[in-house]
Amino acid sequence: MSDLYRSAMSARMAKLPATLPGNYEGEGDEDEESGDSLGSLPGRGLGPPAMPRSHASSKSKPAPNPALAPINASTFFAEAVMVEVPSRGLDCRVYYTPPKFANGTVMVCHHGAGYSGLSFACVAKEIADMTQGECGVLSIDARRHGRTTAIGDTDDGDLSIDVLVQDFTEVVKSVFADTAKAPTLLLIGHSMGGSVIVRSCPMLLEAKYRVAGVVVLDVVEGSALDALPHMNSLLNARPDGFDSPEEAIEWHLNMKTLRNANSARVSIPTIIKPSDSQSPLVSKYIWRTPLRSTAPYWRSWFEGLSSRFLTCRTARLLVLAGTDRLDKELMIGQMQGKFQLAVVPGVGHMLHEDDPTGVAEILVEFWRRNERVVVGVKKVGEL
Repeated sequence: MSDLYRSAMSARMAKLPATLPGNYEGEGDEDEESGDSLGSLPGRGLGPPAMPRSHASSKSKPAPNPALAPINASTFFAEAVMVEVPSRGLDCRVYYTPPKFANGTVMVCHHGAGYSGLSFACVAKEIADMTQGECGVLSIDARRHGRTTAIGDTDDGDLSIDVLVQDFTEVVKSVFADTAKAPTLLLIGHSMGGSVIVRSCPMLLEAKYRVAGVVVLDVVEGSALDALPHMNSLLNARPDGFDSPEEAIEWHLNMKTLRNANSARVSIPTIIKPSDSQSPLVSKYIWRTPLRSTAPYWRSWFEGLSSRFLTCRTARLLVLAGTDRLDKELMIGQMQGKFQLAVVPGVGHMLHEDDPTGVAEILVEFWRRNERVVVGVKKVGEL
């Protein structure tokens, strides 16, 4: 969110457990879905819609850039399956690389608004390599995002924070149904996902899961709320759609929304979908989750984030892109040693995509310090 704030100001100025509960599938569906990467305010007053893209028939459209062709996600995760969660009316897509050891840890990741579980693809592979398989990664597509779909006639339109938290905890419980045999969990959330995981932590602890820590990526309550009034400029600058996945990838790289081409090639195709329109005025691919439609929930996502983060009864890590401004509550908490702070230079808001190696090093070091801690040594954030 820090990078969103800076961008807004500029705009103003110019394998799963052996027996997985529920129905699931392997990789076979991916070829059927074109472009797959496997092979935040009150709803009113958002200003005019984004300007439609020109589709003049007299202008020839450039061919898709083969250098930016989508990358198959099987390179980064061992499995991609659908986990049915009847209690939530969802068929959830999860990407999973399990730990190689019975007593391993699994980092459970929640993406930010508009993105998907594959935003953690590159960092997941780095984590598995750095820990030699001792640490696994589970990344989830939230409702109305990525490949997660509603079951039957279920209305999945509600993206309020309480609904997202219930979704996340129920997916975790579906994947790791037996708490006695479940691995230790380390919860990681980017932007909106940060709010989800800090609110989910107490619920999972109460359900007797072992939670080694919570990691919030590039979101601070104060700066997030400050950025919301400027979201209009950002949304109005976004195109309505693209003519190919390659064009979508190229746009994100050119706009520096993402700065890592490999990560963009695996994550971006899952945040767009075919428009199924024959009109020359409509792009062939449109956003899976139009951010403007999530506007009624933005403020609720971030209000109270700092206090909830600081009161999580586990180790805490905040990772920021550049030197962000901590709000008063976090500043006091940092001085009191209540959490670990790490800053990643030279990246944007999607820091885990821009520098997956650097972020993975921070996450692995945090895990080693707090999960493999020797008796008598306090964890980060422990009083």
